[in-house]
Amino acid sequence: MTQAPARILVVGSGAREHALAWKLAGEPGVDEVVVAPGSAAIGAEPRVRCVPGVDPLDPGAVVGAAREAAAELVVIGPEAPLAAGVVDALRATGIQAFGPTQAAARLESSKAFCHDVAEAAGVRMARARAFEANEGAAARAYVAELGAAGGGVVLKQDGLAAAKGVAVYDDAGLAVEHVGSYLDGRGPGPALVVEERLRGREASVIAICDGREAIALPASRDHKRLCDGDLGPNTGGMGAYSPLPDLGDDAVERILATVHRPILAELARRGSPFIGFLYAGLMLTEDGPALLECNARLGDPEAQVILPRLAGALGPVLAAAAARGLAAIAPLAVLPGAAVGIVLASEGYPNTPKRGLPIAGLEAAEAEGALVFHGGSIGRPGGGYGTNGGRVLTVVGRGADLPAARAAAERAADRISWDGMQRRHDIAAALPPGAAVVVGAAS
Repeated sequence: MTQAPARILVVGSGAREHALAWKLAGEPGVDEVVVAPGSAAIGAEPRVRCVPGVDPLDPGAVVGAAREAAAELVVIGPEAPLAAGVVDALRATGIQAFGPTQAAARLESSKAFCHDVAEAAGVRMARARAFEANEGAAARAYVAELGAAGGGVVLKQDGLAAAKGVAVYDDAGLAVEHVGSYLDGRGPGPALVVEERLRGREASVIAICDGREAIALPASRDHKRLCDGDLGPNTGGMGAYSPLPDLGDDAVERILATVHRPILAELARRGSPFIGFLYAGLMLTEDGPALLECNARLGDPEAQVILPRLAGALGPVLAAAAARGLAAIAPLAVLPGAAVGIVLASEGYPNTPKRGLPIAGLEAAEAEGALVFHGGSIGRPGGGYGTNGGRVLTVVGRGADLPAARAAAERAADRISWDGMQRRHDIAAALPPGAAVVVGAAS
């Protein structure tokens, strides 16, 4: 196996980056993990140091931080630095980076591009069309056409939207009324993707990729709606769990063969090989898995439940992928049991969250055995933490199975509070009757 990088730079400051830093810093052979810009909570982890003055969207600043840290590997957490070309700048200076180039990251930064790549690769997605800002009439006509078929309509902003630029409509008439909000004020190029709505259960399959090869991480499921029962507005994610009772290891391998690897081959054919975490957001339909979207990084909150389930070291695998050497790496070993993560969010999220409120109960939650990853917190002058964003914390419980992990996460989350805190109470709840789906070979 590739030798573990002794010094690693993680770019980002959220709960996903906290989970990455926690995982990597605890591995053999790692001397230090530097996180730019990081946060007070991330910097409190053993063998982790944060450099808060670094702008993650400034390629030059990230290169400077990597040099200052003598980093042997740079791991990019969020999507925005990828779209800003941070990986291109790192590789241009000879610094090993795990993450896609700006061109390959278009798989996430443009939903129209994702559809184009998937179609060329023969990967099944929902029927869809992309529209520019001056094509409002055509977009409304297409929404009406899909609505007439009776399956519902999905409107997606073409571009990065922190996982919140998507709206699902059963009523096509209402979708027609909202088309303008996606097109107004947009410049040239695709502004809106209109899709047919697929039915089934969502799943996230994320793979570590080196441009050709792909190794799967444990499958997970994200809960994007704000409220229990999958009600309320879309968010960046209010919780996640792993493994999935309706998506076994054999099905995950078929998804790699029919989704991830064809997309990798198509991007390589176009001269933009994809190195990094390739996230496939899937709908498990009665006809098999269908691709909903691709992300160019680890999901959040999926990362917070996936990384604690890994039995072996992650750093050497990421280093091998960055060096295009995954062919020599064995599949990742996974710990038995399950993990469930519950996101605790501020009042006002997903719109304008309230900030600066003191957080109580963190030590009590950790005493329950939970992992608490900070996404939107800030250190307080007198000690402790306060709220500083929308999704403030992810509380992760682990157990022998999903019910045990869910109970552990609920107990720990019950210990934490602040004024106006929002959370869901149904993360990883049992599959309702009749919810089983066909997860055979993807078409």
